[in-house]
Amino acid sequence: MRRRATARVKAATALAAAAALGAAALGACSGGDDRPVGVAKVVSTLGPGEGALNLLTLPGSVESGGTDPRVDWVTPFQERTGCKIGMKVVKTPEEMAGLMRDRDRRYDGVAAPPEVAGRLVEEDQVVPINPDLVDGYKKLEPKLRKLLERDGKHYGLPYVWGSNLLMYDTRAVPPPASWAALFDPGQARRYTGKIVMRDSPLAIAEAALYLGGRQRKLKIRDPYSLTPAQLAAAGRVLARQRPYVGEYWDLPADAVSAFAGGRAVLGQAWPYHADVLNRAARPVQGVIPAEGATGWMDAWMIGARVQHPNCMYQWLQWTASPDVQQQVAEWTGVAPANPQACSGDRLKTGFCAAYHVGDRGYLNKIVFAHAPSKACGGGSGKKDCTDYAEWTRTWIQATKA
Repeated sequence: MRRRATARVKAATALAAAAALGAAALGACSGGDDRPVGVAKVVSTLGPGEGALNLLTLPGSVESGGTDPRVDWVTPFQERTGCKIGMKVVKTPEEMAGLMRDRDRRYDGVAAPPEVAGRLVEEDQVVPINPDLVDGYKKLEPKLRKLLERDGKHYGLPYVWGSNLLMYDTRAVPPPASWAALFDPGQARRYTGKIVMRDSPLAIAEAALYLGGRQRKLKIRDPYSLTPAQLAAAGRVLARQRPYVGEYWDLPADAVSAFAGGRAVLGQAWPYHADVLNRAARPVQGVIPAEGATGWMDAWMIGARVQHPNCMYQWLQWTASPDVQQQVAEWTGVAPANPQACSGDRLKTGFCAAYHVGDRGYLNKIVFAHAPSKACGGGSGKKDCTDYAEWTRTWIQATKA
């Protein structure tokens, strides 16, 4: 998922109510432990906006008209609330995580992808959100709302989401029923050089889904919580697949180009790819294999060293609104977290169907990504799983070394 937001923008171009967070805590020192300086605490009252808001995002997550003057959900927010937005745009999730850990940085909010979000919670770099103070919170998809719940607390406000499908060219590939079409050497070699894969350590999860159905003795229950033995087995699957892969795509535009030009006939893709190619009359289809599919959610989170909590809560409410969700979805080519973006005359019916907005049956088939952690499953207490650094090393060894 590295540089996902940048990719979505480039590909698409080619074809207030709020909670005040304990202000007194913001200036406190942390002592000698590893907790961030001045961890804020949630309270239940709202004060006036502070006039400023500092956000941390990946490219394309927030637009203020700089890329396209017609695409701007920042200026209306500033005019309505008086909260002037300062924005730091980073290139990678790892850069984002590093800045959130920096004690000298004080970001009010961060638009976090899954490989970052869970780690920020574990490291106390974010604070819980009070959902009662965000109008429309309960209109957001219930499954998405639960993804960042910890001990009854809500650490993220769902922003956008998507799924990772198995996509194929219907002229060249029979309808695949399993991830084996990609990962079983006997099947993958039929399409040597014409397979594409996401270039992300989190793509290991699809190999884990495949293994979970093939090697029951591995006992893979969560494709994002893998023991060292399970991770090593997934790495071997990817290494055996590597000779047949024509391209590991980072920018979605590259995957679109590969299928459009006939360089690819099978691979990992998003509903976005199928939508763009189908609208261009390309015969591709994205499916959820028998083992299931993975997905991801980007969420807004409140920084532990927040300086402008009231403006931040107004931003949460703004970005959860149907009208803003409609703009974000159309611009980035992803599903909005608020299904009401598909109501009235906002998003077109075809868009909402292609991205499965409001389709609870579809959502229930998706295993949503979380940051791999030593603590298996996040709450089991066991420390015998592998973290994101280990996944990154495995990915590099299997696909690039």
